Amino acid sequence: MTDAERAENIMRFIYALRSKGVTDANVLRAMERIDRAVFMRGVFAERAYEDTPLPIACGQTISQPSVVALMTEALEVTPRAKVLEVGTGSGYQAAILSQLARRVYTVERHRTLVAEARAAFAKLDLSNITCLAADGSFGLPDQAPFDRILVTAAAEDPPGPLMQQLRVGGIMVVPVGQSDHVQSLIKVRRLEKGYDYEELRPVRFVPLLEGMARD
Repeated sequence: MTDAERAENIMRFIYALRSKGVTDANVLRAMERIDRAVFMRGVFAERAYEDTPLPIACGQTISQPSVVALMTEALEVTPRAKVLEVGTGSGYQAAILSQLARRVYTVERHRTLVAEARAAFAKLDLSNITCLAADGSFGLPDQAPFDRILVTAAAEDPPGPLMQQLRVGGIMVVPVGQSDHVQSLIKVRRLEKGYDYEELRPVRFVPLLEGMARD
């Protein structure tokens, strides 16, 4: 792909995000800077600028860019924020967050995906991401509290351990649903006493599983 072709693809890519309702200029700039193709393998890399989820290793998927952007927008990331992402997957979402936050911690139960994501982060020289092989359902207690938490797998309810690791005033965005057919994206804000919940939109994500995978 020539530089001119890539520039045209990116322009169409950003236009597609805007047409899906993404309006935050900082999020759009982050999406423009991070090349989604770096996080994909083989023939699917050629489809990196399509607004569609695509397969990656370990039976997982790289999320639809407009969903990545809308989840990022809902998270309201600030430049000094310390962010936890549960479910690294390809690493694409963490890379977007790295453009907006001071520090990103991302955890993944598939060690293969951790290795591939780390390679992608190194290729893009993203030095403010810490990528760990861990059971994300328990969060990352050693680094808590977090200003923002983003979960890229669906839980039946907002996970208690993650909610406890959220700083007062912090925000968590998490897909919630009992099946892969009926899920809602929920925005949770921690208050001085309790939590505030806002339902954002229907989504479809893989389930949040406990334990480490074998691959």
